[in-house]
Amino acid sequence: MAQASAFAQKLERFLHLKDAPPTLVTRSLRSAELAVTETRDDHPIPRLSESMPSEDVYLVSLKFRDFADCECWERGRCVIKSDIRAGATYLYDLKRDPRYVIDKPFHSLFFHLPRSALDDMARQSGATRIGELAYQPGVGHDDMMIRHLGASFLAALRQPEEANQLFIDHMMLALTAHVATTYGGLRRAAEPARGGLAPWQVKRACERLESDLRGKLSLEKIAAEFDLSVSHFSRAFRVSTGLPPHQWLLRQRVDTAKQLMTVRDLSLAEIAVSAGFANQSHFTRVFSSVVGISPGMWRREAQGVPDGET
Repeated sequence: MAQASAFAQKLERFLHLKDAPPTLVTRSLRSAELAVTETRDDHPIPRLSESMPSEDVYLVSLKFRDFADCECWERGRCVIKSDIRAGATYLYDLKRDPRYVIDKPFHSLFFHLPRSALDDMARQSGATRIGELAYQPGVGHDDMMIRHLGASFLAALRQPEEANQLFIDHMMLALTAHVATTYGGLRRAAEPARGGLAPWQVKRACERLESDLRGKLSLEKIAAEFDLSVSHFSRAFRVSTGLPPHQWLLRQRVDTAKQLMTVRDLSLAEIAVSAGFANQSHFTRVFSSVVGISPGMWRREAQGVPDGET
């Protein structure tokens, strides 16, 4: 699911990378394309970065490597020199033409967050439109949520075959909501507590999810079938089922795998693919996390399969 995108190509030029970096893309908010890209260069040629196209877009960057005495530019001039710290989050406004002098190795995640995504988040929350995000050039934020989300995205970028679209949609939605609230001052309008989906909606939503165990259906597409926003659908689905859609789907994969493991002539590798997992290794990790024991051990205990079966 990692792919070369327009955003990745822009970052390639911006940071003088040798190739377009892998990117995960989602349209979980109706009018906006969101993306996350891992960028790294252990041996950069010292020079000023290029300009990104001027757009009403924010970049949210999680740093994995210290970068001492970073010379940050905006609108064609140096505005600050500061030490970039690993684990910190930095924001950039592409309308301000952010650039910096690349003269040391770097390693970062960049999230592409359009203004339209923030507007969608405010509209779906019944809140007023968000103004400019609060940040200062070159000043990092100790943001535990971004670090947590970043670690999940980094794993997905490195094993894209295991990252289903529902998971990417869910995580990008969480990132957008967090940025809107933490740096944009988003406050939900007062409203009565919402309940879950109607029984018929739960049934249809579960059928739609179960029809594609690999999770390629987007949250936007499923929510649109009920004429609901992505955030409303995700919240109501969780109220009704106790799990967000991507985690509910993982449980269905595990249940399907358990049923298939009663078929003696199927190998665990065949079961993994049939149940929607990327491969046997992915199947083993998820199954062990959910059930508490490996698939092979579960099969031996439940069905009496000999110890030598794999």
